[in-house]
Amino acid sequence: LFILMNSCSKDESEPRMVIQKTIFEHVASSMNYSYLSYALQKTDLDDILNGEGDYTLCAPDNTAFIGFLTRRGYSTLDEVPVELLKKLLLNHVMEGQIRYRDFKPGYYPTAAGSDVNDRPLSMYVNQVNMRVTLNGSSRIFQGNINASNGVIHAVNVVIPIPSLVTFILADPNLYNLALALTRDDLSDDFLTILNTENGKAPAPITFFAPNNMAFVNLLNELEVDRLNLIDEPTLNLTLNHHVLGETNALSSDLSDNLTLSTFGGDITTNVSGGVSLTDGNARVSKIIALDIQANNGVLHIIDKVILPF
Repeated sequence: LFILMNSCSKDESEPRMVIQKTIFEHVASSMNYSYLSYALQKTDLDDILNGEGDYTLCAPDNTAFIGFLTRRGYSTLDEVPVELLKKLLLNHVMEGQIRYRDFKPGYYPTAAGSDVNDRPLSMYVNQVNMRVTLNGSSRIFQGNINASNGVIHAVNVVIPIPSLVTFILADPNLYNLALALTRDDLSDDFLTILNTENGKAPAPITFFAPNNMAFVNLLNELEVDRLNLIDEPTLNLTLNHHVLGETNALSSDLSDNLTLSTFGGDITTNVSGGVSLTDGNARVSKIIALDIQANNGVLHIIDKVILPF
């Protein structure tokens, strides 16, 4: 009895060793993630997520992968080109540990590189009433699965590699812009243009995206109540003034009095006192969110609509 009591006392006073699985070990040990486990091994990313480091993995379950394969016309993961599969998986990884409660609306860098320049692809995270969505299509349905080298969040859809259109449709701050770009009477199909794959003209594209308040102020400036009251030639030309073709112009590429030739005409950049754009009417638009990297170009959010005249 004395020996037993002494043993119990020792067990209670000494800290217990907790052995945590790595991110990959968590994935590999779950039947719900057999597709993800196989994909990580096929692309050699299992070694990274099985080693030291600190990562956040947004993990698509089997249903998410089956949906991805069906939409893309693949029968199995083996039919997906390895480099494409690797990039897709890296688009689900972020450096550092981001807990579910710490996700705030905004753009986050992923471990995937853009086709344009290999800079980290951005991911738009939206959080409304503790509901977190990624790039407008994938939702975290189980968060904060702890691992020895980071944290896992389970997602219901494979997160798409983002084009410029992905961000425009995902970011609620660009809702009015999406309405303008998709007006059915426009001469140009802006969504097709802004969705062009890198390597095909006019990609890569630099797009200056006016936020919601910019469009509210535009309506007041033009003394109209709704976007559909702006005549088609004016709106089409105005939107073209926000598109710069065949260049991925980062904020570091801009300078004072630099002329940019957009699809609609010339505008001028300035960087002193903050990056801004000046149109032909001497109206100044401040860039309030810089260098949002898509796979086919870069997006900058501005606070005023650029006008052609």
